[in-house]
Amino acid sequence: MADGLAAARAALGSIFGYGDFRPGQAEIVAAVLAGEDVLAVMPTGSGKSMCYQLPAIVDGALTVVVSPLIALMRDQVQQMRGFGVAAATLNSATGDDETRETWRLLREKELRLLFVSPERLQAEGLAARLRDAGVRRLAIDEAHCVSQWGHDFRPEYRAIGRARRALGDVQTLAFTATADKATREDVAERLFEGRPRVFLHSFDRPNIALRFEPKDQPRRQLAEFVAGHKGESGIVYCASRLRTESLAENLGRRGVRALAYHAGMDQGARSRNQDAFLQEDGVVMVATVAFGMGINKPDVRFVCHADMPANVESYYQEIGRAGRDGLPADTLTLYGFNDMALRRRQIAEKDIADERRQSETRKLEAMIALCEAATCRRQALLAYFGEDSPAGCGHCDLCRGGVPLADATVDAQKALSAVARTGGRFGAGYITDILVGRETEMIRRNGHASLKTFGVGQDKSQRVWRSVIRQLFAAGALDETGRDYPGLRLTDKGEAILFGRERVRLRAEPERRPRRERQRGPLLDGAAAGLTPADEPLFQHLRSVRGAIARAEGVAAFMVFPDRSLIEMARLRPLDLAALRLVHGVGDRKIAAYGPAFVNAVRQFLGQ
Repeated sequence: MADGLAAARAALGSIFGYGDFRPGQAEIVAAVLAGEDVLAVMPTGSGKSMCYQLPAIVDGALTVVVSPLIALMRDQVQQMRGFGVAAATLNSATGDDETRETWRLLREKELRLLFVSPERLQAEGLAARLRDAGVRRLAIDEAHCVSQWGHDFRPEYRAIGRARRALGDVQTLAFTATADKATREDVAERLFEGRPRVFLHSFDRPNIALRFEPKDQPRRQLAEFVAGHKGESGIVYCASRLRTESLAENLGRRGVRALAYHAGMDQGARSRNQDAFLQEDGVVMVATVAFGMGINKPDVRFVCHADMPANVESYYQEIGRAGRDGLPADTLTLYGFNDMALRRRQIAEKDIADERRQSETRKLEAMIALCEAATCRRQALLAYFGEDSPAGCGHCDLCRGGVPLADATVDAQKALSAVARTGGRFGAGYITDILVGRETEMIRRNGHASLKTFGVGQDKSQRVWRSVIRQLFAAGALDETGRDYPGLRLTDKGEAILFGRERVRLRAEPERRPRRERQRGPLLDGAAAGLTPADEPLFQHLRSVRGAIARAEGVAAFMVFPDRSLIEMARLRPLDLAALRLVHGVGDRKIAAYGPAFVNAVRQFLGQ
């Protein structure tokens, strides 16, 4: 095993151009090379795929990799071939010639990595043919999809255990970035014959800054955030298909190259937009959650949620698509009362067992609590996954000047009284109108201008009262009534607050969002990536060279070299191939394919 690990470390340098393993990788690779079954829970960007790629390279045997998306399989195969590793895929989009070549490589025992979908793995006779081809390992990516307790359950993943037996009970490896204890137990039971060796790594992604904001003109909030990341690649997640297209158009009018992506689009348009995002720099993808699982792009610099995610697991996985290269990345999550109410209604209306409904409700309440947190976001996020961490990460909005909780019982009683006196038939907007004394036609028609609570909150803006109502809803003091035209009603907790049996502390919302807050830049300084203002021009020049090569070869830009490599080139300024080899991510194959072009680019830029 020691010799195998040494060989893996050597391949890490010669093939991939990495100086050493990332934290946690060596232990997993050693266990795999020793023949152990493995379940590894590692955050996105920690190098999970390397844990099955290196063993396949070191022992020269076939590893079958189950992957959920055709586009992801295509990218992984391209990337592996770019490193000189024999890889292929069998899926519905594979042409006849490519399929025949894949089977030739399998027969001749030349293939090291074969990527298949869970559906294809179950195809008649495939397992037997792979067994004859000498498959040694089965690796399952996005393994949380096998569990009904996971946030992204896929029924087709349930049959992987049966396919494993058909392959001859081969060594099995399962990888995921998000799995709580219940999900891990379910995955272990359904994918493995016995108990696997479990590796549970820290969920912390310290290079990702966390920021949440209540919705207050969300289009403007989103546009200002994206403007702070000019020329960078990013993802904006939306809750609806229509919203992706309208937000993409809005960003486009502001000079941003923004593309829409959702399941209702024409397949060709979806593929073109995804290819543009992967292959070009500075593209912003505005998408539903249909986009992103396994997106193999390391230099996504920001992720924004235009609407509140459904649960913490989804949120964590989606922000994890930023900063996979380890460089600073930024996030923004916008949330509001309507988001919370919609998510609760969706759970209530699902045709699912009560146990599942209770589980989803708990997960939603945890997401709402993260939105309304008053102390360090990172500490709250890691605590959800059962991980302790010190308060004060310094890289979230609350550590950078958050709003503390204060006793708001009197304001809460005013809002709750307005809800009670209107009979629980009206929504948040109507209640805020009553509190500030705004006599609309509907309020006049209902005779509510004569209520004792009408105008009782004139000392505060509607923005502040919306925040109070949202927080009371989040805290369980208010709930919705009905489905078609839902209003607000008091819960038992709300009645306890209204009648003075319970006090409540809320975040104090300022009368208006400070201008400095609206225009602030990223919470993580880009200089942390090692790129100084003096290096920036050369970095941009190298990006243009990379882009030209990627377009000519029809591959994603990062498959030529990731941003991290270009940043080191801009800093080290290599003038020959020997100096270029010292750069992160530059292995033998990359030196041969691209080394001269980039050395010449540095020389030309420096006038040599």
